[in-house]
Amino acid sequence: MQTLLRSRLSFLVVRAAKPSLRSLITRTPLPQRRTYAKKAQSTSTLQPGSQQPLTKATDIAEHDKCQEKMKNHDCADAAARASGRVTPALLANVRVQGQKLEQVATVGVRDGSMLVVTVFEEDNLKHVEAAIYDAKIPSITPQRQDTRTLRIPVPKPTLDAKSSVVTAAGKKAEEARVQCRKLHQTSVKKGKYEKRSVELEVFQDLLDKYVSEIDKILVDMKKMLGVLR
Repeated sequence: MQTLLRSRLSFLVVRAAKPSLRSLITRTPLPQRRTYAKKAQSTSTLQPGSQQPLTKATDIAEHDKCQEKMKNHDCADAAARASGRVTPALLANVRVQGQKLEQVATVGVRDGSMLVVTVFEEDNLKHVEAAIYDAKIPSITPQRQDTRTLRIPVPKPTLDAKSSVVTAAGKKAEEARVQCRKLHQTSVKKGKYEKRSVELEVFQDLLDKYVSEIDKILVDMKKMLGVLR
């Protein structure tokens, strides 16, 4: 009898020690799937809505038109004269009946001290000659070589000539600034842009760009010539 009780008790102890299948399912943690964080997108190239570029075709066209007119300021020829180098840029300010000189003639350099202007048509020679005089470029006097060619000796600039060039360049620079501001105002009025709009910012940036360019040309010229006034 005691032996039977012992075996029965041992069976119950062993059974109690073995975990049930349900307990194994509930207790055993399921393997977790590994997840990876998404790579953050760089915001260095993003712009807020108020700083997006122009999108309307009319605004873009007006911007391009305004820029084309602003960059045609005539300060480069003054810088070329001040440098003392003989280059076709010395005649960049010449207009022949409303056209640029290169549209009616070629301009070359001979012997490093003379400009040679050759017109495409003989009838234009007198108009080109008159246009060069009208440009009032210091120390520039055209001389006829033949029916299609003008020679222009370019003397080396003296100290007085350098000062004269800087003075003339200062006046021309101010005229160019005023012209750029007028172009800016015309474009802004035409677009009827709201205050603090992206369009106003873009056109203001355009104005600032070319005014700064004009200022830099004048400053660099004075440094090159040693003229501080």
